Amino acid sequence: MDVGLGLTFQNLHDRVSDIDVFRHELSLAAKAEDMGFDSVWTPEHHFTGYMMTPNVPQFLSWVAAKTKRIKLGTTVTVLPWQNPVRIAESFLLLDQLSEGRAILGIGRGLGKEEFDGFQVPMREARKRFREYAEALLDALETGVMEYEGEYLKQPRVELRPRPYSSYRGRVFASAVSPESVKLMANLDVGLMIIAQKPWDRVAEDVASYRDRFFAMQGRPAPKPVVVAFVAVNEDQERAREMRDKYLVEYARSTSSFYQFGNKEFETIEGYEYYGALANSVEKHGIEKFNNFLADLQIWGRPEEVLEKLKAMVERFDVGSFIIYTQFGDMPFEVGQQNYETFARTVLPHLKDIDVSAPALAPQQLQAAVA
Repeated sequence: MDVGLGLTFQNLHDRVSDIDVFRHELSLAAKAEDMGFDSVWTPEHHFTGYMMTPNVPQFLSWVAAKTKRIKLGTTVTVLPWQNPVRIAESFLLLDQLSEGRAILGIGRGLGKEEFDGFQVPMREARKRFREYAEALLDALETGVMEYEGEYLKQPRVELRPRPYSSYRGRVFASAVSPESVKLMANLDVGLMIIAQKPWDRVAEDVASYRDRFFAMQGRPAPKPVVVAFVAVNEDQERAREMRDKYLVEYARSTSSFYQFGNKEFETIEGYEYYGALANSVEKHGIEKFNNFLADLQIWGRPEEVLEKLKAMVERFDVGSFIIYTQFGDMPFEVGQQNYETFARTVLPHLKDIDVSAPALAPQQLQAAVA
């Protein structure tokens, strides 16, 4: 199994300088290959200390220069915020610089503050995402972009450098709402699972995606990539403390940044799911929701963390993981220990899991579960 390292570049509450954040997390990235990770990933975010990652391909180019084999991924590039020609150029160039090690994660975005900052109406996000994704995926294969849609009207342009190799099988998309899950299947891209809902609901979404993918593409869907925030310590009490302090604080930052309590989402086309979520948050309380988010993640002693991750592999036929070890307001020394403990005690066993068997078709999966 491939296991990637995720990096957040968070500076919540400005407790340290941005310089110190980058110095620390760049050091984790630079050592990831030697520590045994198979890839490095970071999300795209703008304008706040929630995650200071405004230009992911630029960062991944830096990682490419520091490494030899490790793959380079985005969790995710938000398509509606930028010109798809520039996205295509960035990833064609990254692929040349890294000799074919790039992985493209795509999504339509949720941060209202970011949409406002880019002056892109959220109500346009779903349609923009569809159009931009169709144009981008075709351009990465052909080296030419041309598209006539409602929002994207792109005359034919040749992109240079030309594609290093095909991106097919190297594109994944995050999807939380049921509508997005179906769209990703239509686009012929893999699914990236980022935990924000009960695992039973995630299982329903994955099943829906696999059914739709098989119907649209005529072959089984690729195995999903799962994003997991991990707090691991050989002392049980310390592991619990890491859950209570750092996973919960990360959950608080996520709830605040994405405005999970904002019922205005009910009136924004494409974001109705989050309006319903806001009603649930109001009913049960934000701290209960934050603790729910924290418990979707992985924490415990090394053997417990490994078993939890193995259980996810079996439940969702996972193809690879992206593991975050520095998050919330976790001090650098705690994050360093978390990173090293995971790499030493969990990573080798996780990498030994054999996921080479072909992905099962929906009817085969149903038979296996039965």
